[in-house]
Amino acid sequence: MPHISYSELKNWEFCPFYHKLVRIDGLEAFKGNEFTAFGNAMHDVCEKKLLGKTFDAKEVFVENFQSNLKRLEDDKVEFNLPFAMEMVPQGIAILPEIEPALGKYFKNYEIISSEEQLMVPINKDIDFKGFIDAVVKTPDGKYHIVDWKTTSWGWDSRRRSDPIVTYQLTLYKYFFCKKHNIDPRNIETHFALLKRTANKDRVEFFRVTSGAKKTENALKLLHMALYNIGKKRYLKKRSNCQKCVFNMTKECP
Repeated sequence: MPHISYSELKNWEFCPFYHKLVRIDGLEAFKGNEFTAFGNAMHDVCEKKLLGKTFDAKEVFVENFQSNLKRLEDDKVEFNLPFAMEMVPQGIAILPEIEPALGKYFKNYEIISSEEQLMVPINKDIDFKGFIDAVVKTPDGKYHIVDWKTTSWGWDSRRRSDPIVTYQLTLYKYFFCKKHNIDPRNIETHFALLKRTANKDRVEFFRVTSGAKKTENALKLLHMALYNIGKKRYLKKRSNCQKCVFNMTKECP
């Protein structure tokens, strides 16, 4: 069955015509960089830690990071190798703080899932697809959806409250509820920042509200996107042209 993900929705919200070029026409706008390589490596370690696997976190992180950089190199993607090498000790410094930060934030908790896939019907024609980084359950019976985000020093207040950023967790919560038939009042959502350049508190959890009104707004955006995609309405969002890789190219003159 056809599906839509949060990242695809974000592409459409950025610009419907950009969405067409990337998702319909199959043009590659972004293959990754040293930051995405770092993020992928850190996510892999977090997943293994939550699954309770016995492994050398430092070794897994370094090997995974190198593998992701090698993939970029093979794809002829330019990136800053010296800067990437500076990220290695920064990532290693984060690793021992992940589990203590999780314990400090949630106190007593049970790991329910790590990298849980969502493939939940939006309607009879299309599914919502996503991967939830972590779900934990606390003694009060509440489930907590967590999404790991790698960053340099952290997020400012604007980013923490940006609707398009936080709608990811809002939609994950909504479709997780549908998948497991759980009352949304029993689910809370959180980002966990993995901060490369911080001198302390390199792992920071913070709660994101995902109440009824916000869920309504997120679903409204989702259905608006699906309606316009279905109608093949690919309007250009001119206010974002200067941020777009296709600006003033043959694909988008």
